[in-house]
Amino acid sequence: MLKYPDAQVISLGIGDTTEPIPDVITSAMAKRSYALSTLEGYSGYGAEQGEKQLRAAITSTFYRDLGIGEEDIFVSDGAKCDISRLQVVFGSDVTMAVQDPSYPAYVDSSVIMGQTGQFQQDIGKYAKIQYMKCTPENGFFPDLSTVARTDIIFFCSPNNPTGSAATREQLTRLVKFAKDNGSIIVYDSAYAMYMSDDNPQSIFEIPGAREVALETSSFSKYAGFTGVRLGWTVVPKELLFADGSPVAKDFNRIVCTCFNGASNIAQAGALACLSPEGLSAMHEVIGFYKENTKIIVDTFSSLGFKVYGGKNAPYVWVHFPGRSSWDVFSEILGKTHVVTTPGSGFGPAGEGFIRVSAFGHRNNILEACKRFKQLYK
Repeated sequence: MLKYPDAQVISLGIGDTTEPIPDVITSAMAKRSYALSTLEGYSGYGAEQGEKQLRAAITSTFYRDLGIGEEDIFVSDGAKCDISRLQVVFGSDVTMAVQDPSYPAYVDSSVIMGQTGQFQQDIGKYAKIQYMKCTPENGFFPDLSTVARTDIIFFCSPNNPTGSAATREQLTRLVKFAKDNGSIIVYDSAYAMYMSDDNPQSIFEIPGAREVALETSSFSKYAGFTGVRLGWTVVPKELLFADGSPVAKDFNRIVCTCFNGASNIAQAGALACLSPEGLSAMHEVIGFYKENTKIIVDTFSSLGFKVYGGKNAPYVWVHFPGRSSWDVFSEILGKTHVVTTPGSGFGPAGEGFIRVSAFGHRNNILEACKRFKQLYK
């Protein structure tokens, strides 16, 4: 902005939602908020695990017939916060594997916990992390035969940043891999409702997953709750540590120690999200962002770029072979005044890519794509 004070900058960088929260949801939050000013409606601390009615609604909406009970659900202030709480549960002595590229919170929280060893500048990796390379060549699913055994495996599908979604067969392999190695999968399903393919929306659709996986999710990208903050983590009763103790017991202890429960106003909004009207409204919002995604995919495809993602997630992963992600980012910012995200920020395998977020007002998406065409035509 110092260099171009008159620039109309459009940000398609950070994955933050832009469209208003549907009225059916905000009305429920407003009602709960006003109720707090009455004797009958006031409530103080709630259950750290979340309100019973909401836990039941999450179970019946997302995990029906998957063997998950409401007692397995822990409501939180967002998936990102739960990732850090899970790291506290696991402690500093565990080893971890992560998709490469992937959402930075997995690696960063691991660094903070002291799990990773030193950063190796020459290869852009932490010494003790297993980076599971996900590229166009392997269909963005890691070759598990080359992955060493770790205690924890972080896996996100649909993936941020690549937008790829794992198939049933691939997730079956991942569950078997975890079972054979005595590993715990931390499965991030924050974009599951964006799925267009017949791929699993939950890891628990895979037989045996309840014994090796837990799942974290969120209303952030479904209902525009990035600022409201409301998510959940599923820790099945069947998931045990090597000594036979339940993971849920330890997670519950951390939750009760580090957290006083999600906002009761946010939980009222989440409950409204899961009503028939709320679900319909969320699908409408998701549909809007998916239309944005298609516009971006079509734009880069028409310019001759190899484009990935965009079908099952609100992210478009564009390949600039042989070029530095940061150089491409700088070129686009300098010449079109559009902010994207350099792929290398998500891991070494992201080098040569940029991520374009589909979260944006439609006129901004159209204007950004017009500028992309002017730059790369």
